[in-house]
Amino acid sequence: MDNHNLDEFRRRWQEELAQAQALRKRRRPEAAERRPRLPEVAPGRGEQASGYLALAQSLLEGAGRPPAAARTTRAERQEAASRSRSPPAREGAGGGEQLVDQLIRDLVSKTWKVIAEDEVLWYRLCQQEGHLPESSISDYSCWKLIFQECRAREHMLRTNWKNRKGAVSELEHIPDAVLCDVHSHDGVVIAGYTSGDVRVWDTRTWDYIAPFLDSEYEEDEPGMQPYVSFVRINSSLAVAAYEDGFLNIWDLRTGKDPIHRFEHDARIQALALSQEDATVATASAFDVVMLHPNEEGYWQIAAEFEVQKLVDYLEIVPDTGRYPVAVATAGDLVYLLKADDSARTLHYVYGQPVTCLDVSANQAAFGVKSLGWVYEGNKILVYSLEAERCLSKLGNALGDFTCVNLRDSPPNLMVSGNMDRRVRVHDLRTDTIALSLSAHQLGVSAVQMDDWKIVSGGEEGLVSVWDYRMNQKLWEVHSRHPVRHISFNSRRLITANVPYERVVRSADLDDFAAHRRHRGLVHAYEFAVDQLAFQSALPLCRSSCDTMAGHNYDLALTFPYDSI
Repeated sequence: MDNHNLDEFRRRWQEELAQAQALRKRRRPEAAERRPRLPEVAPGRGEQASGYLALAQSLLEGAGRPPAAARTTRAERQEAASRSRSPPAREGAGGGEQLVDQLIRDLVSKTWKVIAEDEVLWYRLCQQEGHLPESSISDYSCWKLIFQECRAREHMLRTNWKNRKGAVSELEHIPDAVLCDVHSHDGVVIAGYTSGDVRVWDTRTWDYIAPFLDSEYEEDEPGMQPYVSFVRINSSLAVAAYEDGFLNIWDLRTGKDPIHRFEHDARIQALALSQEDATVATASAFDVVMLHPNEEGYWQIAAEFEVQKLVDYLEIVPDTGRYPVAVATAGDLVYLLKADDSARTLHYVYGQPVTCLDVSANQAAFGVKSLGWVYEGNKILVYSLEAERCLSKLGNALGDFTCVNLRDSPPNLMVSGNMDRRVRVHDLRTDTIALSLSAHQLGVSAVQMDDWKIVSGGEEGLVSVWDYRMNQKLWEVHSRHPVRHISFNSRRLITANVPYERVVRSADLDDFAAHRRHRGLVHAYEFAVDQLAFQSALPLCRSSCDTMAGHNYDLALTFPYDSI
């Protein structure tokens, strides 16, 4: 409590004290000289104003009218003060004010002590900062200690990120195949290969033994399986699209066999999977199909749309309730696809194709390439999905915007990558560029940000980590192929380098170094190495292997084959 508040508190108490004294003299004049009893004050329980008032009154009266045994003359008090080499005590109400001040400080300190030990308060602080969001207040007995531990863990993780300390693993490859596509969700990684194989890793565990997902193709036709075009994964489902137009859906909780298989007449051009529920969207030829299980668990077509051009990008809007909603781009057209409605054109400018797309719960952001006689520069447009109108036009770049991340960015911010080799942070409140980083040599291919860092990937194979508040690069790693996938949280980072060519040019498949040049790479970085689980949360990814690989966690991450 500062001096201003203390003076205001004292003034109000003195006013109440004067009113109470006047009332007592009118009602009970015979008790004016009698010293009142001190009320019992229960510490830390928010005492009543009458108790405070009576206690302050007794202190003031005691200071203004000392007991007979303690009454002395001014000379005696001065002599006693000089003997003790201390200044003379204040008389009358002045001494009482000092006692009232001390009383107020004591009572406030006790109140703060009660607040500082309030379990409900510390539980709410943990929830507000995102610590243990699934826990209830009865799960722990001391939420203050839990909050301190979470803060310390967060500080440790941030330090490890900045200093590039932790464990890194290169996820096991398939010797006779080339990586085609990679996706991840909360540390679980799925990869598809030219051999038609699909593998899943749970990087939250010590062992990275990845099972194969069965595809139902004939086993007596080795090498005849079509390439995997796209893979997607969420907390319970894995989806893979193949070059021949087939789509497989697996339930990670039940087994390796697909639970549903869907066939298009032509090649699948785009694939999307909801991160919150079991909704899958595919685009083939001029059709967009949404698949969703019914109440009995049988998969069915929830909606089907016809578009005018071939679809380039497809995303499912999160948190839409009963009816799924998707956004699709086809050349210079952007469609809003609602399962309970027909296809609606969200944006269209002739001759200005869309170059990237991302969506959040209520907005869509996509890059637009400016062509024609009137060149306005390449921009990112942000649309409101509810109002179906443009909210912002961001940037004015010479190169094409190749990637944009709206869903994972902090509130009112968005990060994008461009072929002009720059990473930009956009402020959606002012429609300005808050930060521009010269990040890569050949253009930015993937990017993501959180409240203090940016992780970007380039066409040259470089993964860079930035502290954007300091405008400083923290560290980088390099691999041969372009970076096509980046996903991170506070504990881990998943990166994937996918080759342009999908042909193994080395005849000697036993030559690891030669094969590594062409097959692609998936890396998993763990920055909380002391908290790794020993068993996968997914039954599909559980392994009976008893040996666990170890790392020297005090050393920086190293890549012995970077020179290849």
